Amino acid sequence: MQKIYRVGIIGSTGRGNYGHGVDMAFTKLDNVKIVSIADPDDGGRTQAQQRTGAGESYADFRKMLATEKLDIVAICTRWIDQHHAMLMAAAEAGCHVYMEKPFCPTLKQSDEVVQALQMRHLHLGIAHVTQYSPVLDTVLSVLGSGDLGEILEIRGRGKEDRRGGGEDLWVLGSHVFGMMRSLGGGQPKRCSATVSLRGQPVTKKDVVDGAEGLGLLAGDHVQAHYEFPGAIHGYFASKRNAGGNPTRFGVQVFCSRGILELQSGYLSPARILRDSSWSPGRTSSTWDTITSAGIGQPEPLPNATYAGGHMAAIRDLMNSIESGDATRCSAEDCRDIVEMTAAVYESHRLGGPVDLPLDLRDNPLAHL
Repeated sequence: MQKIYRVGIIGSTGRGNYGHGVDMAFTKLDNVKIVSIADPDDGGRTQAQQRTGAGESYADFRKMLATEKLDIVAICTRWIDQHHAMLMAAAEAGCHVYMEKPFCPTLKQSDEVVQALQMRHLHLGIAHVTQYSPVLDTVLSVLGSGDLGEILEIRGRGKEDRRGGGEDLWVLGSHVFGMMRSLGGGQPKRCSATVSLRGQPVTKKDVVDGAEGLGLLAGDHVQAHYEFPGAIHGYFASKRNAGGNPTRFGVQVFCSRGILELQSGYLSPARILRDSSWSPGRTSSTWDTITSAGIGQPEPLPNATYAGGHMAAIRDLMNSIESGDATRCSAEDCRDIVEMTAAVYESHRLGGPVDLPLDLRDNPLAHL
């Protein structure tokens, strides 16, 4: 018989709400029973209970965890400053977790969460929805086939809107770093970065409290270089109000015989250019689309939406619970993504390259 997962939902109306519809994704799965909802805001809690059909509601997520016997906790709020407390409480209650990104604001907190989950053999999935996209599998297969030759470098950019720079690094860079790690063969071993504000290197006086509970933040222009396994070099950059239309948010893989481009998003099509000059205007080459079905094939799968990505990620979490295998973006992966983020500021602070894992486990801007 199909297992029915008992789910508790944690939101925070006015402080990250329920993320990008994380709560509603659970309502679309037939092997889920939404047992309860927790939200300190009375109005928000009532609305969330009504739209999800949760049986019980709580103002305090700790009371919900202590009262209800749950299999999975959905940590929906986007505001990162609440994540550590919610994750630790879920782990202590013996619950697996699906959560909105980013993970935690510091490596110290990330380490604590990873340890708490590992001790109890609990699994975690996170809303880095590209990691669960079958298009990513096709892209990895294309790169592995050698059709494009040797991978020379990977370039990623954020959305570069009003959040460009430090905020983009944290909020959207997490998606990009997940993709870069998948395409680059794992965690980079070294980072060199600079962070500037209005054209000048960031100093202590430029450090501010970031929006949405991000903690200490600085800079409107970030440029970072990573050394991945196998001598693959990766680059991430974000500059405020410099975004393209259509957006450049995603990753490009430059190979000896062409380019592969992967945008962030669940079932978002990738593109391939078989051109060693990287310049289709000089040759007859053109960009071809890559879907889950292959190169030049229409996308056969439904739910090419953020909700579809959540559903795929939740199913991946359930498979991990039942098999014992790691999720496609585990707590350990999340910590490594936070490490890539923190390494940008640590490299800027020290004025040179830093090795990963970092020795410093709190926010480098506190030491600038």
